[in-house]
Amino acid sequence: MSRQRSAGAILNMLGLLGISLVLAVAFYYQLALGELPCPLCLLQRAGFIAIGMGFLFNLRIGERASHYAMILVASLVTGFISIRQVSLHLTPGDPGYGSTLFGLHFYTWALIAAVGVICYVAVVFVLKDLAGERNGAGHVPTNGLASNAAFTIFALLVAANLLSTVLECGAGQCDDNPVRYLLLK
Repeated sequence: MSRQRSAGAILNMLGLLGISLVLAVAFYYQLALGELPCPLCLLQRAGFIAIGMGFLFNLRIGERASHYAMILVASLVTGFISIRQVSLHLTPGDPGYGSTLFGLHFYTWALIAAVGVICYVAVVFVLKDLAGERNGAGHVPTNGLASNAAFTIFALLVAANLLSTVLECGAGQCDDNPVRYLLLK
C-alpha cells in the first residue's frame, strides 16, 4: 500500500473513530446516568451514524467523492437539528435539556462536532491534494486489523443505539421528555 493511500485510510479511520467516540459518550450518559435521549437527540445520533457510514464506506469500499458528500450532507443536517435544539433553550432561565459536559449541553456539542466534521473533511481534501491524491488516487479499500477494529466498534455502537431506541420508543413516536424505556415497563 502506498503512502498516499494509507494517509487517506488513516484519516478516514480517525474520522470513524471520532464519530464512534461521540456515540460512545452519548451512550455512556444514557446508560450510566439514566439520561434517555429526546427525539431531537435521537435525530442527532442518527446524523452521526450517517456521518460515520460515510467514513466507513471510504474505508471498506474505497474513497469516493459521493462518500465525502454523504459525510458533508449528514454533518449539515445534524448541525441544523442541533441548531433547532439549541434555539429551543435560548430563553433566559431555561436550564436546557439533560446534563452538561464541560459546561455545554450535548446538543451544543453536537453542533460543534458537526461543524468540526465539515472542517475535518476540508482538511482531508487539502492533505490529499498536497499528497498528490487526485483523480482516482487513494480509492483502494482498507481491510487491515485497525480498520476492522474501527468497523467493529462503530457497528456495535450503531446496533446498541438502535436497540436502545426501540426499547425507549417502541414502534411509535418517542416521548418529548423520556423518563423510562417504553418496552421495559
